Amino acid sequence: MNVLWIVIDCLRADRLGCYGYHRPTSPHLDRFSQDAVRFTQAISPHIPTEPAHTTFFSGRDCFSHQIVTQGGSREPEPGIPLLPELLRDRGYFTAAVDNIGRWIAPGFEQYETYPRWDHRSAGPWRNGEEVTQKALAVLDEAALRRPFSLFLHYWNPHSPYLPPAPFDRMFYQGDEQSPRHRSMDPVWDSPWFFNYFSEWLSGVRDIEFVKAQYDAAIAYTDACLGRVFQRLDELHLWDDTLVLVHADHGEELDEHGCWFDHHGLYDTNVRVPLLLRLPGAKAGGRSIPELISLADLAPTVLEYLGFPELTRGMDAVSLLPLLDPRSNLRPGEGPGREAIYLTECTWMRKRGWRTPDWKLIAALEPDIYGKPPVELFHLRTDPGEQVNLAQERPEVVAHLTRSRDRHISRRLRDTGLPDPLIEQADALRTWQPRFIAGKL
Repeated sequence: MNVLWIVIDCLRADRLGCYGYHRPTSPHLDRFSQDAVRFTQAISPHIPTEPAHTTFFSGRDCFSHQIVTQGGSREPEPGIPLLPELLRDRGYFTAAVDNIGRWIAPGFEQYETYPRWDHRSAGPWRNGEEVTQKALAVLDEAALRRPFSLFLHYWNPHSPYLPPAPFDRMFYQGDEQSPRHRSMDPVWDSPWFFNYFSEWLSGVRDIEFVKAQYDAAIAYTDACLGRVFQRLDELHLWDDTLVLVHADHGEELDEHGCWFDHHGLYDTNVRVPLLLRLPGAKAGGRSIPELISLADLAPTVLEYLGFPELTRGMDAVSLLPLLDPRSNLRPGEGPGREAIYLTECTWMRKRGWRTPDWKLIAALEPDIYGKPPVELFHLRTDPGEQVNLAQERPEVVAHLTRSRDRHISRRLRDTGLPDPLIEQADALRTWQPRFIAGKL
């Protein structure tokens, strides 16, 4: 049994057709979803990229692996293997097309990398084609060296949103630089983003253009994925390959006064698309509404491949009971979670506690946007998290805070390790000046 694991950086669930989006951003993923299981409440608990990848490849939370920052000096706790390493040691050919490097790379027998955006021009960023070209070559080799586990990491639609033609004008036909537009004024007034955004949005005055370019970057990556799916057809791999497609985190597009990046523990950032296609399209077309964490993916894959013993020590649970339509699970009986602990510690330092009904966000220091130190949202009636109820519902804040703090205390006691959000507070002092300067 093979594994193809595809991560699309910064991809929001609500920007895909299979999740109800009105623009045709994802025809290939939409078709893929018809044969896959679609999770509607998949949460990336530790953002952004490096914490997220460490979490879903290890099956552990930040209290175990200790990674909460991007580009920080901390490395994962010794003795925590990642899934590629575990499969390699079980005889799998492990390969990746990725550029994170660091502790992600060593578990792969073959590690193909590619450059980051070079900041030298506002021309098209063709990351999708770079990844796909290398992916097709590695997939051809992997088909001869079964079983294999192949990891593909697409950076589009990460900023800068610079899709190539014909995608660049796919969703916007106006004049984004017209003086009549004023919607970008708050963006250009912010010292945090001015230099970086000037590198690829110079002269843009209409924020709807930027949002359209994000969507166009998704459409571009979707077209690239179509070539990967076609090669799976040509190599006759669908019937013996487990395929996962998801994001590491989402993106803020001005819903909360945050712009074109992944700041904030709002669902725009932490609720991600997750499509899981079983070999032979078993259980295809099902929708799973239970609240799950991306940490659950590692034990799910290992158990499906027949290695349940390798999940010992993981903080997560296998999702296989949710994938079996014969299980007849009642609400609360399966691996769906009652709550998920959230963190960010790269641009802002905050904790979150998300249940199916509520989201509590608490700042550990003033954030760069001047937002309230405590935010509370009722997700059933306010899924867009627009109405902060922290002042109106103090009893809910108190209840969720107690639940969250009990969880933190238990995890600190279980691991015997420090709270990474406290120990690594200085990570913000590394990233915030770089954001002001640009040239990230």
